[in-house]
Amino acid sequence: MRANCMRAPAATLFGLWMLVFVLPVPAAPAVLRVLPDFVPLVESSAPAVVNISTTQMVKRPAGPPGVEMPEAPEGNAPFNDFLRRYFGEDELPPEFFDNKSLGSGFLISPDGYILTCAHVVENATEILVRLTDRREFTAKVIGADRRSDVALLKIDAAGLPQVRIGDPAKVRVGEWVLAIGSPFGFESSATAGIVSAKGRSLPRENYVPFIQTDVAINPGNSGGPLFNLQGEVIGINSQIYSRTGGFMGLSFAVPIDIAMQVSKQLKASGRVKRGWIGVTIQDVTRELAESFGMKRPYGALIADVLPDGPAAKSDLRVGDVVVEYETHRVDLSADLPPLVGQTAPGAHAKLGIIRNGQTRTLSITIAELPEETGETRPESPSGPERPGVLGMQLKDLTPAQRKQL
Repeated sequence: MRANCMRAPAATLFGLWMLVFVLPVPAAPAVLRVLPDFVPLVESSAPAVVNISTTQMVKRPAGPPGVEMPEAPEGNAPFNDFLRRYFGEDELPPEFFDNKSLGSGFLISPDGYILTCAHVVENATEILVRLTDRREFTAKVIGADRRSDVALLKIDAAGLPQVRIGDPAKVRVGEWVLAIGSPFGFESSATAGIVSAKGRSLPRENYVPFIQTDVAINPGNSGGPLFNLQGEVIGINSQIYSRTGGFMGLSFAVPIDIAMQVSKQLKASGRVKRGWIGVTIQDVTRELAESFGMKRPYGALIADVLPDGPAAKSDLRVGDVVVEYETHRVDLSADLPPLVGQTAPGAHAKLGIIRNGQTRTLSITIAELPEETGETRPESPSGPERPGVLGMQLKDLTPAQRKQL
């Protein structure tokens, strides 16, 4: 009896021992299996990315107002020795000097057309483009558009590699993206991250719904391409948000569809024409939505109509809330400027508005956005103004306007 009792525990232990070996080993977490391999993307796309170095003629900053440079003493004074050593005989520091800067760009055609950022080549007296095979070319600016921060360059070459253009509308928040550029002059550097948000509106950048990412972007990356996992360019890396001047996790890219539209106009005429309706807009707050009989705050509130603008010649009124533009829903006031800006001047556009709690549709003839120097800037009674949009100005309502609405 005792022998049987002793064998039972042994059998149990043997069974448990076999169970340990039979149980399957846990599989690796799914997230580890779906991490992307960027190697093929970099190898196929990097040859179409270029390094851009520019030279700008910069004026030496003047001294404080009312302060003049003292005259150099006569004779063989130490100050004269300093001038001779560093500036030549009897020469003062030049009023202008050459400033060097670096950026990135990418080839969009085999015959040498390059997209980059407008601020990369602004005021450049010389532009040098370097390919990954170490060939160098002097580039000329076909056109630059400051409002979208897009510039089109041309080098004299043929048979060059080119990028493939993607569709930013298909980009989803959370998907992997990759940037290639020359941060701090380190050419062909690849950095990866995800799309953090879409349709971002930045101060003074009203005509671009930026793609926000957490891809590491630093000085020198400007103008470089942002790729999706299919190796297609979906944006041009343009700006970062930083308190230090370096990368802090917030990068912004110009959607490539907007950049290509701009480049086509620059190639055709050297300038960009944008639509304009001549109004001042602002977001609809919760309090305003309640006063308008809206279930929730959305749309762009018309706070002012500029004299002699397209809106002044239409049925659009102060207090109207634009909730739709040519079948495109308008959730925020920032959604409206890019839509109007991409409309050809002279076209007729339909606006869905809410007026006195009722939904209406009206038509407006789009005009061309005036140059910055010719825009009307209404004064803001409540602090600094936000930059103009559609020839618009964003500002808070005055007490009188609040009472009227």
